[in-house]
Amino acid sequence: MKLLIIRHGESQADLLGVHEGRTDFELTEAGQQQAILLSEWINNHYNLDKIYSSSLKRAVQTALLLGNKQQIEIVYEDDLMEWNNGLIAGMTREAAANQYPKIDGLAPHEAAYEQESVLDFRFRAERILSKIVSENTDEATIAIVSHGGMINQLYQAFLKLPYDTDVIIHSGDTSIHEWFIEDNYRHILFSNRLDHL
Repeated sequence: MKLLIIRHGESQADLLGVHEGRTDFELTEAGQQQAILLSEWINNHYNLDKIYSSSLKRAVQTALLLGNKQQIEIVYEDDLMEWNNGLIAGMTREAAANQYPKIDGLAPHEAAYEQESVLDFRFRAERILSKIVSENTDEATIAIVSHGGMINQLYQAFLKLPYDTDVIIHSGDTSIHEWFIEDNYRHILFSNRLDHL
């Protein structure tokens, strides 16, 4: 099975400099152009069998452009949404730091400010990755359109890293990560490919 893990294009929150998370911003014009170029590049290199997407607008808009190009089904999954950042969603970084300062020493199952805990976020990634792998064939090529934080969690789940790992994978706008699963072996063929831009 081949998995293409894709981050959405530039969103309005990127220009506003706010905490995005679950705030449902749309793509900017530049983000739409990034998604168009992504769709063309993927269409020239892969025949997708299915697309899974976060249900947040910026991912949906990216997935729709890809789905229209490939003329295939898109499955929307809430489990692919970005980290639930609770009360800081949509706030400037300065305002959030002042009003909701970081709390040190929280246990992994604990969260503050109506946010998602570290364990809940990781479990969501484990659950959706298991679902996607189990409901598709070994020969399938699947695209997953999501968000930077969730992509990092999916990497940790894919590589079977501990929930408290300090390994972080950064993803740029419409970056592509290609994974391959064969005989229970998990391969990363490339990470953060951006040559379609």
